Amino acid sequence: MKIIPEIAEAKQEIQSMRHWMHAHPELSFQEKETGDLIAKTLAGWGIEVHRGWGRTGVVGVLKVGNGTRAIGLRADMDALPILERNDFAHRSQYPGKMHACGHDGHMAILLGAARYLSRARDFDGTVVFIFSPAEEAGSGAKVMVDEGLFERFPVDAVFGLHNEPGMPAGNFGVRAGTTMAASGEFRITLTGVDAHAAAPHLGKDPLFAGVQIVNALQGIITRNKKPVDTAVLSVTQFEANGGATNIIPEVATIAGTVRAESMPILDLIASRMKTVVEGLCAAHDCQLSYEFVRSCPPTVNTQKETRFAAEVMKSIVGEARVDTDIELDMGVEDFAYMLQVRPGAYAYLGIGDGEHRASGHGSGPCELHNASYDFNDEMLSIGSTYWAELALQWLKASI
Repeated sequence: MKIIPEIAEAKQEIQSMRHWMHAHPELSFQEKETGDLIAKTLAGWGIEVHRGWGRTGVVGVLKVGNGTRAIGLRADMDALPILERNDFAHRSQYPGKMHACGHDGHMAILLGAARYLSRARDFDGTVVFIFSPAEEAGSGAKVMVDEGLFERFPVDAVFGLHNEPGMPAGNFGVRAGTTMAASGEFRITLTGVDAHAAAPHLGKDPLFAGVQIVNALQGIITRNKKPVDTAVLSVTQFEANGGATNIIPEVATIAGTVRAESMPILDLIASRMKTVVEGLCAAHDCQLSYEFVRSCPPTVNTQKETRFAAEVMKSIVGEARVDTDIELDMGVEDFAYMLQVRPGAYAYLGIGDGEHRASGHGSGPCELHNASYDFNDEMLSIGSTYWAELALQWLKASI
């Protein structure tokens, strides 16, 4: 494994920042303290700082020489509304807020690369460090792009990196093409007529209609889309306002998400859902309010940039530790909006199965969005080396 020595030597400094960010988590579009730390740190290293992108995002620009090539490196900033179960020294100081997805690690990794590049300055061109807010809201990157991020800070390509629990620590994973899904959220409200449970014929039962709808929606996945097209439809909420057990409710609400590998598949599912829901609602003589919101496009890595990133990974950890054909992830990532307007690649860095966690961690698994999660600090230097080498090699390349 070829870690840049100067990055390895700075591990404690970068780890301290990671622990501070873990202890001070901020939710989407609220990342003021986090932004203050990032901006102050970058400025102290002589990197040009721009605040307020995507409301609370931070952009750092490091230009050396007269080279015209430029690369964007992105880290996400926000935490999740989760009550942390860990009890170690750097646990969240803000109850109900937690860095349970490793964004504190992502920011620290990018800061580690920025520290090295600002000192070495052994390149010709521009590195743009993008600290993007509100990834968990699915919209921070979109806001930055809509505000003209890449018009103000033009780059030839942009790259993202996420930690991956369960992948062996120090391994990398990437794939060309669609790497994460498109998503949509739906809400179905059925209004009927409430009645006594002993006389259901006197009412119009939205709960019974809702049960038929929930079952029928799965038929869209199995009977309307092609079997080779990847998609998942999950009903995650089903609520009714009946109150007592002997009352048929007046209103029932169903909500959930749809994930698909492409927008055409997502559009097909959304269209069929509307038809199914309207038909079953009418069949049970209920009133309907139906909403389907497309929340995020798929994350699509471009071929050339993916191959380039994979070669950089191999130069650091060896070919055997780089998987260039990882499975499609049905999760969602707002980095997709950046890849819609610039070529690039989104990759994964393995952090292991949780053995790294110090005493005082919660009893749950080391999984993303879990109250017992913590980032693996041993991956900070590897991640920073990847970012630094990617920037250095990209700016020297002629592709």
